[in-house]
Amino acid sequence: MRWTLIRQQHERQKLQREYAKTQQGKKLGIYIHIPFCRSKCAYCDFYSLANREDQMDRYLSALTTHLKETAPQAKSRIVDTVYIGGGTPSILGAKRIAALLGTVKGNYHLSRDCEITMEANPDSVDLTLLKRIRRAGVNRLSLGVQSANDAELRTIGRPHGFAQAVEAVSLARKAGMGNLSLDLIFGLPGQTMADWQHSVEEMLKLEPDHLSCYGLQIEEGTPLYDRREDYTFAGDDDQADMYLWMVQRLKQAGYDQYEISNFAKPGSRSRHNLRYWRLEEYIGFGPGAHSDFGGRRYSFVRDLNAYLKGVEEGGPIVDDDQVIPPEERLNEYLMLSLRTVEGIDGDWYSRRFHMNFHPLEQLLRGYAQRGLAAEENGRWHFTPEGFLLSNSLIVELLEAQEHNTIDSLLGQAGRKT
Repeated sequence: MRWTLIRQQHERQKLQREYAKTQQGKKLGIYIHIPFCRSKCAYCDFYSLANREDQMDRYLSALTTHLKETAPQAKSRIVDTVYIGGGTPSILGAKRIAALLGTVKGNYHLSRDCEITMEANPDSVDLTLLKRIRRAGVNRLSLGVQSANDAELRTIGRPHGFAQAVEAVSLARKAGMGNLSLDLIFGLPGQTMADWQHSVEEMLKLEPDHLSCYGLQIEEGTPLYDRREDYTFAGDDDQADMYLWMVQRLKQAGYDQYEISNFAKPGSRSRHNLRYWRLEEYIGFGPGAHSDFGGRRYSFVRDLNAYLKGVEEGGPIVDDDQVIPPEERLNEYLMLSLRTVEGIDGDWYSRRFHMNFHPLEQLLRGYAQRGLAAEENGRWHFTPEGFLLSNSLIVELLEAQEHNTIDSLLGQAGRKT
């Protein structure tokens, strides 16, 4: 039995070495989740915790251990994006953030042009912090502004006013932050088209390099969901009008749409988020963080205490782990690629998945006749009008793909007999 176990261990190590050779020099992203917040926003269903500042040093220590333990698995990779998200990472403070990035740089091979993003709230930054994190390597800042209307901000439980957001943008520029992104939400309680237009115009005055603009999602289990009967919300048609107006206005202002909700000036697209939509590999760290690495998809427990204890004591911290079958990759390619203006390449689809693209192309041509899709240089993508209906359109494409897969398998079986 002992020799059998030793032999199996050697086989696993051999396979790991062979896999590492095939991955030499490939790009990798790192996501680090910071679950701390000063207060919980009314609409937020991300894993985040208020009033847990007493756990920050212990958490930093656990992250440091976890990053170091995982590093050997990525020694053949080049990390070209790092994203520190939350929660509100900025409330960790500059010293902890610098230490965290020092651990990343000391244990992973970062590219010279590595994009390092950190999320922050306008109320949680000052010039000293911004200068220190810039020196530590953060070269892209994502500020959660959400609205230019203070009444709207109060309704959704944001801890800042718009004046603080304006000041935060000014401080970020003074600190040398050359790539600045602002988050906005439309469809907020009581928000009218005029309110939304005002928020967008105020954001444009701040001249960010990137804008992420999301429609409000009222998620079960959030305070906003519990109080949803107390507010009026824009209907589907009104939200569609807000979205289409925004797309046109941002285009006019020089922001190219590259994904359903994301807009950027030339050279300022989020490279880290693009890797999700392009099915590129990334490793996540922290409670609730997800990874897509080595042909496996896995996530960690959404429980700070369980994560801390697991890292410190060498116990289990993974709550889901699965090998990704080819048919699931096929579905992911459709779902994620069609979120972007790059869309899907029919020739690449056929080569990569050994599938006939014609059934999907027929559907896409029908969408194009309705103004919902377009073909450019052999790639199909949704139009802004198509993005509004993307959930239902993608379901139709997935159903066509499923029939296509069954037909392909039956054809293979017929040829074998």
